Amino acid sequence: MTPKERWLAAIRMQPVDRLPFWPKLSGAYPRAQKSPFREMDINAIHDWIGSDKHVGIAGFTRELRKSTSVETVTDGDVSRTVYRTPHGETELICRFDAMSQAWHPVSHPVKTIEDVRLMTEFFADVTVELDHDRLMKVREEAGRIGQTAITENVIGTSPLMRWVEWLAGIETAHCLLSDCRADVEALFDAMHAVMLRTTELVCENSPADILYLMENTSTTLISPDQFRRYCARHIGEYARVSQQAGRNLVLHMCGHVKALLPDLAEIPAQAFEAFTSPTLGNTTLLDGRTHCPDKCLIGGTNAMLWTRPWEEIIRQIEQDLGELPHHRGIVVTSAGVMPPLCEPETIRRVCEWVKSYPVRC
Repeated sequence: MTPKERWLAAIRMQPVDRLPFWPKLSGAYPRAQKSPFREMDINAIHDWIGSDKHVGIAGFTRELRKSTSVETVTDGDVSRTVYRTPHGETELICRFDAMSQAWHPVSHPVKTIEDVRLMTEFFADVTVELDHDRLMKVREEAGRIGQTAITENVIGTSPLMRWVEWLAGIETAHCLLSDCRADVEALFDAMHAVMLRTTELVCENSPADILYLMENTSTTLISPDQFRRYCARHIGEYARVSQQAGRNLVLHMCGHVKALLPDLAEIPAQAFEAFTSPTLGNTTLLDGRTHCPDKCLIGGTNAMLWTRPWEEIIRQIEQDLGELPHHRGIVVTSAGVMPPLCEPETIRRVCEWVKSYPVRC
């Protein structure tokens, strides 16, 4: 099988020639390694390791507005995104972290009920449409990748998780949702309408093999009741659009999800990605297979495991795989981002072992 064929078979719960293996290497990874890996790009490191590659391709939708606007200005390691409406403005401030090579919010745009109403006005003003020039380029990019990797497009994030992570922050998000629920739910409705239309356009037009909802779901951030009330309903609608279009939908959920497995089983998505084992996560492959027998599980390890010697990593993966009734719908990955402390040589040894592991279909 080619890497694309192997990935797609796993996502569709079909037999594979061997288990797919994908270490998630971020932009921070090469910088932390010794030569020659420090000078290599991520794609080259994947080739050296022998990964079944998973490649993101660019989005191709755009948001049009009539009475509101958004502007992002970056100055060094600080980024300011200003949301403007006829009734006021608010801003998201992010700071770039060199160690992780990622932007992180340091001040959220929603702090008061007035901000909630501004953001509701902001989202209600959006019309989503295709950017045909970008779509043409994305199709060309997907064609160049061919069978060497599985390709993915990100649709977006459901309202509650975007609210908690990017709009209000955890504490303020929960306080406002408790104290001003009707107003916050009105904001969710406006956000959901944008996401639903985006989902429709991406499902109809994307050349990618799989489509992602970047949920970052975890019961350390939201409660199971909140997941059922908001996320399950919203994601369920996006998933039904995807299902009707015959697409492969993947939910990125990198936190504690064990308590949510019965609810996740009801969502018509094909796969759960960043499925993180204890002690960083709280969900084993066996937990996932028991509660969600028809879902592909992408992950099965955790960052702390990858800081151990390669023999221990292999021993744990072997134990976890051995507990499963079969190996259909399993992709072995680092679950979350691979810790830079794990050297390429270690990953390669594990990769070679995974490739030789006898699969039970």
